[in-house]
Amino acid sequence: MMLKNDLILRAARGEQTERTPVWLMRQAGRILPEYRALRAKLSGFKELVETPDLAAEVTIQPIDALDVDAAIIFSDILVVPEAMGLTYEMVEARGPLFPETVKSAADVARLRVADPEEHLGYVLEALRVTKKALGGRVPLIGFAGAPWTILAYMVEGHGSKTFSKARRMLFQDPELSHQLLRKITDTTIAYLRAQVEAGANMLQVFDSWAGILNPQHYHEFSARYIGEICAAMPADVPVTVFAKGAFFAHHDFAQMPCRTIGLDWNEDPRAVRQLVGDKTLQGNLDPCALYGTPEQVRAATIEMLERFGPQRHIANLGHGVYPDTNPERVKVFVETVKEHSTRMRQDLA
Repeated sequence: MMLKNDLILRAARGEQTERTPVWLMRQAGRILPEYRALRAKLSGFKELVETPDLAAEVTIQPIDALDVDAAIIFSDILVVPEAMGLTYEMVEARGPLFPETVKSAADVARLRVADPEEHLGYVLEALRVTKKALGGRVPLIGFAGAPWTILAYMVEGHGSKTFSKARRMLFQDPELSHQLLRKITDTTIAYLRAQVEAGANMLQVFDSWAGILNPQHYHEFSARYIGEICAAMPADVPVTVFAKGAFFAHHDFAQMPCRTIGLDWNEDPRAVRQLVGDKTLQGNLDPCALYGTPEQVRAATIEMLERFGPQRHIANLGHGVYPDTNPERVKVFVETVKEHSTRMRQDLA
């Protein structure tokens, strides 16, 4: 199916674009009243994720409501450990919780390398339903968590400021850590390739807890596995790597066959460009900037666009949009990206 809007794919490939494409991490979700209305009818988050027609519906909501340039499938990075045999719960106001955690070699041995169709078929079906319903309006982004971030949840059992149990495993038992990372990576490669088969035009790897590792551990226990994942994807499907807080990892990312590097709001795109060469950058407005007045949101967005420059940039936030953000401010962000980036190109012509 021909895409009516392929801006984000062209930007990811480093091609010239008439304006900067824009989307938001966590755009499908709690900021939209239509999402909240649907969610209120259900038993919880997992029912929504595991029901393909509903996941497709909320994936498409921000395309209608916010007029962004890409859809990202509504799912969660923790579907991967569940598919491997470690079930999670989503506790209201607390976040994810694993009743059982990985503590030993026996625990790792019990985990399976998941089969995407058998163990993650509901996500693949959601992609197929979404792809058909989009009708080529915008590209569809698939995603997974980076192996280190998945390990962190599987060992810690819940979110944490320090993930000290997971980090302790890296220090005390690096061999066991690599065994677990190997299984997670093999599952993730198969899962992301299946997402492409199901209709994903583009992929993103989220390393949410990258920044809590020291640079040496990040290189050994995270970047190497992300590089494997990127290399295993079809050459014509752009992959974005977003490693929050891992400013020290750009040399690793520069060597990977990923097309795009996501930046959090603390990073200077001009400095990153010097390190990574001709890769496309994504980001990186501070999500809290969207709490400002429309004029403040507009000014912050223009400042961001000027820092990145007119090409090889996908506009986004430096993290997921926060749930209490006013959707009208998000619309100001999206509209400003479109208007100002168009003017930037006209000024260069």
